Amino acid sequence: MYFAALLARTEDGWEASDTELDDVETLSDLADLAREANPDDDTVLVLIEQEDAWFGVVRVDGEEDPRIYVSDAAAAARSAYGELLLTDELLGREPGSDGPDLDALDLDGTEDGESDDDDEDGSSADSVPHSPVGDSEILDDLGIGEKELRALDADDALGTIAEALGASEVLETVR
Repeated sequence: MYFAALLARTEDGWEASDTELDDVETLSDLADLAREANPDDDTVLVLIEQEDAWFGVVRVDGEEDPRIYVSDAAAAARSAYGELLLTDELLGREPGSDGPDLDALDLDGTEDGESDDDDEDGSSADSVPHSPVGDSEILDDLGIGEKELRALDADDALGTIAEALGASEVLETVR
């Protein structure tokens, strides 16, 4: 099961809204969606999780390029929403290089609980690391350092992040 929410920082604190990512096809679309949530160009966090498998944070500050952190790239590569976040740049590949064919992966939701050994063609296991990728300092100025972020478990990460931001109540209202 997936959960996605936007946390927008405002003058009055954080505001949360749940979001559907079905119409989002690219990271650029996701960044635009985040910017629409806070027209004052303040920080917006897009929080995405797949239950017990991985979580991702996308931070959009005004018109700057989005910053991304994904807790487990290999798990996210087997996910429909993970495909949005795992750019060539994030994975350290040249744009257009032959990485895993994400279109060929089975993304119908049945991947929950499957082990990596279940990959028959091994495409994601060979080129996508089973480790965090992205900007591990993405939340430093908000009170969550690199060590704390990397230590979070996928099953409670978003709640822990929201609690550190003082936004746990607003996040729970959309959960």
